[in-house]
Amino acid sequence: MRSTEARALPPVAELEHVTRTYRMGANEVRALDGLSFVFGRGEYWAVMGSSGSGKSTLLNVLGCLDRPSAGRYRIDGADVSALTDDELSEIRSAKLGFVFQSYNLIPQLDVLENILVPLFYQDEPPAGAEQRARALAERVGLGDRLAHRPMELSGGQQQRVAIARALVNEPSLILADEATGNLDSHTALEILTLLDELHAEGKTIIVVTHEPDVGARAQHVLRLKDGRIESVVRDQNSAPVVDPLPDETGVQRR
Repeated sequence: MRSTEARALPPVAELEHVTRTYRMGANEVRALDGLSFVFGRGEYWAVMGSSGSGKSTLLNVLGCLDRPSAGRYRIDGADVSALTDDELSEIRSAKLGFVFQSYNLIPQLDVLENILVPLFYQDEPPAGAEQRARALAERVGLGDRLAHRPMELSGGQQQRVAIARALVNEPSLILADEATGNLDSHTALEILTLLDELHAEGKTIIVVTHEPDVGARAQHVLRLKDGRIESVVRDQNSAPVVDPLPDETGVQRR
């Protein structure tokens, strides 16, 4: 997508004073504490922070796997904060692609069928859906493994299936949760290179990671601490710009 086209569209994801609280016995835990941020179209972000910083909760909210306890979350300009479970499922199917550390493939399905899973809930003509899935399998280097099941693949191959599955619905946003955590260093590099290529093609990617070498591959870095923004570094691989912390209103200034 050209930069002028991206600017004409609403941001992919917007958080406005988002809070997510959980009950742990008699205590209330604020996993996200009034978080406000904008993820622009075509950007590649790494979300980092120590254990308990809120990064996994943020991913769940961004992926419509969880709802904010307070505040608003918009995808492509549409507020999804108060949607029903069925409506959130439709949003996930239409606008989001997921890549998880544990791959989350269905063991009874072969490679082609696993890639097609997000389209089961859409009115996609079967012939067109299969053609797209086959093309994506070729793209990730698995064109000769279409009839194999997950147990017959290496970890890196399974993650490639997961990436193809994340792309098959042509999502607005790709979310990756510790996507290289179960892979050896060589295979991890291959997966990160593939994410680099997808970003170069204009895909919007948010990677949650605790690994510095993974975070270093991203275009921008958002670091969380105690459910709040600790720091933001933009264009880290060219001339880094460190944003100021949110002001007293909680809004992160662009």
